[in-house]
Amino acid sequence: MSDKVYKHIELTGTSSSSIEDAVSTAIAKAARTVHNMRWFEIVETRGNIEGGKVKQWQTTIRVGFSLDD
Repeated sequence: MSDKVYKHIELTGTSSSSIEDAVSTAIAKAARTVHNMRWFEIVETRGNIEGGKVKQWQTTIRVGFSLDD
């Protein structure tokens, strides 16, 4: 069994409904080209306000993935 090597990248996803959707949006988009994703952590969360209401969530995540052997 070989030892794994991991790399991590930061992604920012947006959603008009929730923080969770913003995270899911970022991961789903990255999954099209990045494989072997293993974990994520939330780095930063922001939002846009319009008319006194939350209009959009923006969440930056750090995603870890294993490099191919």
